[in-house]
Amino acid sequence: MAKIDGLKEEIGWLKIIFGTLIAIDASLIGWLGEHYASASRTLVVIAILAAAVVTSAVVGVNHLAYHRMQQLEGN
Repeated sequence: MAKIDGLKEEIGWLKIIFGTLIAIDASLIGWLGEHYASASRTLVVIAILAAAVVTSAVVGVNHLAYHRMQQLEGN
């Protein structure tokens, strides 16, 4: 029973992390859409790289959460 509770708690934390990363990603993409023409090239490149890193983190957290849910179903 303790393992199930631990998995549920981890999934809860992953949901928080996932939501936060989605908000950051949407903000970066929104900023890029609004300022790509007026911002310096360096800042735009940094924002694109940051959005790519955050997007890959979203995918990683999503994969980890689904893996934990499958573990939870197996118990």
